[in-house]
Amino acid sequence: MIGPTLGLYLGSRFVKSVAVVFFTIFGLIYMVDFVEMLRRTSDNPKAGAALVAWLSLLHTPAVSEQILPFAVLFGAMASFITLTRKLELVVARAAGVSVWQFLTPPVVAALLIGLFAVGVYNPLSAVMKQKADEIETGIFKNKYLANITAMWIRQRSVDGQSILRAETSSNSGLRLAGVSAFVFDSNGKFLERVDADSAAMGEREWTLNNVIITAPGVEPRRADVYHLATNLLPSQVMQSFVSPESVPFWSLPHVVDDTEDAGLDAMGYRLRFQSLLALPAMLVAMVLIAASFSLKLSRMGGVGVLVLGGVGAGFVLYVATKLVSDLGGAGVLSTPVAAWSPAVVANMLGALTLLNREDG
Repeated sequence: MIGPTLGLYLGSRFVKSVAVVFFTIFGLIYMVDFVEMLRRTSDNPKAGAALVAWLSLLHTPAVSEQILPFAVLFGAMASFITLTRKLELVVARAAGVSVWQFLTPPVVAALLIGLFAVGVYNPLSAVMKQKADEIETGIFKNKYLANITAMWIRQRSVDGQSILRAETSSNSGLRLAGVSAFVFDSNGKFLERVDADSAAMGEREWTLNNVIITAPGVEPRRADVYHLATNLLPSQVMQSFVSPESVPFWSLPHVVDDTEDAGLDAMGYRLRFQSLLALPAMLVAMVLIAASFSLKLSRMGGVGVLVLGGVGAGFVLYVATKLVSDLGGAGVLSTPVAAWSPAVVANMLGALTLLNREDG
């Protein structure tokens, strides 16, 4: 049984290595973003160097959150290689400590890092990203004028139900262009179709401009303005256009409910929520992968080959995670399966590799 002193030592070495790798990449991301923002704002008198530096700092946590699994992978490999080269793990093995015993402190540390990243770091980075978006909206007024992706909204009102389709949107979905509205009565019977050049969200209604109204058995007619009642609030529509990465972990369930109430697809928010829940398990998988490629250096040699193999395994896991996430977002896989399957499979493969390679 591993003692508390050795456990704390191994855990602290692992955490220090991960921290060094993470903050090194954090600094690189910040510098690249800072240089890019300086280039973009070079002709903007509103954006001074101090504001650009602050804006880059607000951007960086959300981006660096995505590289946390790789920071754990590289940090774990660095700590295991160092401990093996200094023969510390060799002595521990000679004293009867199995691979699973000295992997316990790094695994527990990875779980704690994952829980901290989900419960504290993610909400903080999401808030900072939202603040950065607000600042950018003020600096680049023309950047967020339109979202070119067609959108659908299903809504209800005291008059019945309706479905809106828009070619483009702006102002976080409160202004639409190229609008078609399909209006039904309270019993679900189709009443009319309304085509409009534009629409604006008001208080419990959409105001459609320059419309053509087509109803069964009636000649199409034109109107300057058409008022379409809705049960949605402007805040609900605006919240539905926030990217999943900009929503804090603790707010995701509420955003899912509001998005579905607005008649929009909440798959992205559901997938994001499940992916964050699976993050601690993914970090544990990175520790097992690192151990598989780093614990036999003293006997086998070939440090470069083994490190390259670990990096390649991490990259394959990253690609597989993105592929499965895309399948989940397309509805091919259920959200929990898409979010959890890469972490579960990676843990199983890592544990199997260690069982085959180690005799502890």
